[in-house]
Amino acid sequence: MKDFNPFTLENKVILVTGASSGIGRSIAIACSKMGALVIACGRNEQRLDDTLKMMVSGNHVKVICDLTDAKLLESMVATLPNLNGVVHCAGIGQRVLCRQLTSANVDGVMNNNFKAPIMLQSELLKQRKIEKASSIIFLASIASWLPSVGNAVYSASKGATISYAQCLSLELAPRQIRVNCISPGMVWTDFVRHSGITESQLKEDESKYPLGRYGTPEDIAYLAVYLLSDVSCWMTGTNVKISGGI
Repeated sequence: MKDFNPFTLENKVILVTGASSGIGRSIAIACSKMGALVIACGRNEQRLDDTLKMMVSGNHVKVICDLTDAKLLESMVATLPNLNGVVHCAGIGQRVLCRQLTSANVDGVMNNNFKAPIMLQSELLKQRKIEKASSIIFLASIASWLPSVGNAVYSASKGATISYAQCLSLELAPRQIRVNCISPGMVWTDFVRHSGITESQLKEDESKYPLGRYGTPEDIAYLAVYLLSDVSCWMTGTNVKISGGI
């Protein structure tokens, strides 16, 4: 029984968007370690190459695509093999006070964080790329219900994602396809370090977390592995909070 591993991803093909850095990169690496064939998607070829170098060797594939471009999206999906898992991790952050918001601010965040992943998901379904009993994950955030100054549109984009995913879970349940969200608290990534919040402010905020620290990308990646594995076969329509107790 020593080889028993209920979390194995062997014989699974997993698409991870936003795989060029941060949480997406860690999820791609963790999936490769668990035996999956990973399709790592992002905009930056050099950083995707770096991700592939960190992965366990295998026939992994990099896909360079701007997911906000509808024409590129359709042709990219056409090149993909059938998938057993999808992790929608690509996105952007932004801090702008509500009174200072412009239409461009709203469109930038909503197009990247909400429209792009749901249109990718729609295209994957239209082209019948999702196998029966697959797992789909959307990276959301505790920001969807934990407000902070200047974070209104980002928070709204994640709240919209959660609502969409819950509806999608009902539509895909007859095919035993699971749809879940992961809502992390603050995680030490470049996304956070370059958010416009000073290092001292981040450290002060980190001290308020009951477990004494922000998360790491690996913390989130291991939860993603659970949701992608067959262990979670009776779990759908769920939004999992992973936040160090905050």
